[in-house]
Amino acid sequence: MIRKLRFVVLVSLLLVAFGIPALAQNEFVFGVVLVGPQNDRGWSQAHYEGGLYVEENVPGTRMVVFENLNPAAAPETTLLDVVNEMVDQGAQLILTTSDEFEEDTTEVAANFPDIVFVNISGDDALTGEAPSNLGNVMGQMEWGKLIAGCAAALATESGSIGYLGPLINFETRRLAASAYLGARYCYEEYKGGNAEDLQFAVTWIGFWFNIPGVTLDPTEETNTFFDSGADVVISGIDTTEAIVVAGQRAAEGQQVWAVPYDFEGACEEAPDVCLGVPYFHWGPAYAEIVQSVIDGTWAQSWDWLGPDWSDINNPATTAVGFVTGTGLSEENQSLLNDFIGDLAAYATSPFVPESFALWSGPLSLQDGTELAAEGELVDPLDVWYLPQLLAGMEGASE
Repeated sequence: MIRKLRFVVLVSLLLVAFGIPALAQNEFVFGVVLVGPQNDRGWSQAHYEGGLYVEENVPGTRMVVFENLNPAAAPETTLLDVVNEMVDQGAQLILTTSDEFEEDTTEVAANFPDIVFVNISGDDALTGEAPSNLGNVMGQMEWGKLIAGCAAALATESGSIGYLGPLINFETRRLAASAYLGARYCYEEYKGGNAEDLQFAVTWIGFWFNIPGVTLDPTEETNTFFDSGADVVISGIDTTEAIVVAGQRAAEGQQVWAVPYDFEGACEEAPDVCLGVPYFHWGPAYAEIVQSVIDGTWAQSWDWLGPDWSDINNPATTAVGFVTGTGLSEENQSLLNDFIGDLAAYATSPFVPESFALWSGPLSLQDGTELAAEGELVDPLDVWYLPQLLAGMEGASE
């Protein structure tokens, strides 16, 4: 035993002497590729903290991170470059955490058949386009956006809500539409208004966050919403401009609110105007993926993960949550909790087919095409691949 111990120590000393890091015994390295900065208070930070959750909950794991892989911050860097570096650092699993990386992940994964890749928000594993070492995972943020829309409808006094969207694709259309459905329902059911009178306008900036000279400026677009009569702005972008602007306006005496997105702590930017935040909690899913790779049980899958309806904010179990903000009155907080309870009852009812609440007919697309007839549920995959915004929403669908 003593002789073996001395041998291990000697080898470790030699590795250090030659500049080679000695890996912890049985260390498992996983890579996380971020489209934005790890401290953006939004999408990228939520993924980064999901990686920290893995390190804290799965023994022997270590995360390596590449942040800001986007055309503005790293125009010369490719996903292949990043993956090569991560593999050189020992990564056996790589999480590419954006729709922006979907196509490149499929191509790069084919070049590393012994490495497991998981792309977040993509669907190549569903469509059959992915190599066998690539899977997909996404949270069912449709639920979170239904709640966000309800919160906005409860707070609005002008009957006008703005939705600050990123780029236009299936994901962003269905999330904006979910917010609209939640807003319509709560405006009529709880607020006592006419859903047909509710204004819900969508502006797309052109990317997941501001790129000066390339996208619309989300600060300017948020101000435009407020200048045009909206008193609530729901954010669908990765960063916090909507709530920052709302906080600035409120400091000037205006009665406006915002619903940020992605990150559990986003309300902290301007608590008094925050109606709440729908957020992703990637930690439990990431920990399960990492453990399955360690155990050798990982298998390709396309996973669309919902909230833990017994407690949507349980940090050990939920994939999607909603933190109610202090900008919502006590009365409206109670009404919103009632709405969340109704969603939970719907989602967990053994008598209801798999579907999203409020995604039922009569529903039409913007061009008048019927999406669902009276009493008909919209199939979840038809929600996933929503081709247009819904009738009644203002804004571009393509």
